[in-house]
Amino acid sequence: MTEFGTPPLCTESYGSRRAQHYHHLPDGNLRCVPVRPEHQAYRSLRDVFMSVFLPQGYPESVSPDYLAYQTWDTVQAFASSITGTLATQAVLKGVGVGDETSTVTAATVTWILKDGTGMLGRILFAWSKGSKLDCDAKQWRLFADALNDVAILMEIMAPAFPACFTLIVCISGFFKCIVGVAGGATRAALTMHQARRDNMADVSAKDGSQETLVNLAGLLCSLFLIPLVADNLHLTYSFYGLFTLLHLYANYRAVRAVCMETLNRARLRLVLHHFLRWGKVPGPALANPKEPLLLGFRQQLKLTLGAPLHTVVSSTADFQKALEGNSSNYLIFFEQATGTVSVVLHQQAGSVDVIKACSHALVLEALLYQDVAAFAVEREPLLALQRRLRKEPCAKDWSTVSEMHQLLDRIFPTFLIGLMTAGWITDRNLLGPEEWRVDWAVNEKKSL
Repeated sequence: MTEFGTPPLCTESYGSRRAQHYHHLPDGNLRCVPVRPEHQAYRSLRDVFMSVFLPQGYPESVSPDYLAYQTWDTVQAFASSITGTLATQAVLKGVGVGDETSTVTAATVTWILKDGTGMLGRILFAWSKGSKLDCDAKQWRLFADALNDVAILMEIMAPAFPACFTLIVCISGFFKCIVGVAGGATRAALTMHQARRDNMADVSAKDGSQETLVNLAGLLCSLFLIPLVADNLHLTYSFYGLFTLLHLYANYRAVRAVCMETLNRARLRLVLHHFLRWGKVPGPALANPKEPLLLGFRQQLKLTLGAPLHTVVSSTADFQKALEGNSSNYLIFFEQATGTVSVVLHQQAGSVDVIKACSHALVLEALLYQDVAAFAVEREPLLALQRRLRKEPCAKDWSTVSEMHQLLDRIFPTFLIGLMTAGWITDRNLLGPEEWRVDWAVNEKKSL
């Protein structure tokens, strides 16, 4: 019941941000009454701000970590804008702006070389690492911002070395274009994670609006900052150090705030080891804060998912041996001497098969490099396999390979159920398999 003495005819809501009742008036009209009356000017201003800078339907239309990530992303963008302005001033000074003895041609050549080197770096980096950026978006995002700070430092210091100025700015341009590729690709991956209503375009557009607003604020601050540091190198370096520390810290907090539900190799390693040790699969909220943010960290085995068959098998006998006792949609080969594991995927292998294959490789990694005595799941079979592997590290024992497959066939169904129950996405993954697939005939082949 309300001030009208009767219940409302209906209730209307705009996400979780606003709700209002509709009441029947004696004259036959409807009256709209906010559930939580607010000052009209404040509400209008807030609504305008949210519609301009936040995705439609916020907060339900985005992931729960959206606000924390965007807050720290805003801080790092502001710090980067300030240091970028300091670098721009240094580069302009280095190419001869304000120097009567320098020529337009020399400055133009320097700028062309800088841009050309950067373009080359963009192509080479996209070619070598483009397919891996989705898999470790948080790590590459942090790497890109750290590399950007290195590039800015090089530009700030370049005028102090006039003989090497062109070389330094070319290397800086090379780094910055790598930053552009890595930053843009990882931003797309994070946007895909944040968009929860097929609203990637809206989330991306509002992220661009937020960044533009922050850069505008950075430019306004730079108008007051540049006159102070124009002829003072010590003050320039001090401001660079201060804002770089802020930039790196904000970036760390931003990527640490991201809680992704898709499995990459680092997150799969964490949840699998927890499952083997305790028998339970931790959820994304527990695993993500433990994910290493440095590239290459904790990788003891070099794993290739989707390897071409000819790189791991040289004889028909070895191929037949690999198939014995194997009902999975993959074949696994490892060389302990070189620390490499190669997985050959079947033509019908899906996301769950790739997760199982990677789990197989990670269990093998644990057998080779860790003490499995603390594991609660299948401890005795794991200990027996570990003793055999360590006793004959260079022997190619196909019975051991077959036992490993049988072990994974027992472990993985429970592990998979645990993943889905804990909230992990299994119908797609970020494990980064190559595109090679092999079609072989296997009796009673499983498709998990």
